[in-house]
Amino acid sequence: MLTDKLLQEALKVVEEKKGHDPILLDLQGISLVTDYFLIVTGNTTTQVKAITDNISEKLPELGLHVLRVEGLPEAKWVLVDCGDLVVHVMTPDQREFYKLERLWGDAKVISFSAS
Repeated sequence: MLTDKLLQEALKVVEEKKGHDPILLDLQGISLVTDYFLIVTGNTTTQVKAITDNISEKLPELGLHVLRVEGLPEAKWVLVDCGDLVVHVMTPDQREFYKLERLWGDAKVISFSAS
């Protein structure tokens, strides 16, 4: 099970590469596939790749193992599957088109106070 501290650290990893508009959704009891979605926007495919690379490098250091990465090399929507956490890194047009936040509207949004 993922702790709040681990989720906060995962959020920091995407923000290190200037990922913006991050949202963390609690899917426990809603999805059989994963417990959490972290959705973040990268302005360009280059930034999406940089965010994805940072996730692939740093999440294992935190104890979250990357099981698979889908969506490269196009890098318009990259999915990073870490089991209990799935990270979606999307360009603005892909995020607007697919609207995952709306699709998973029953999910609880997790917020962390600034530290």
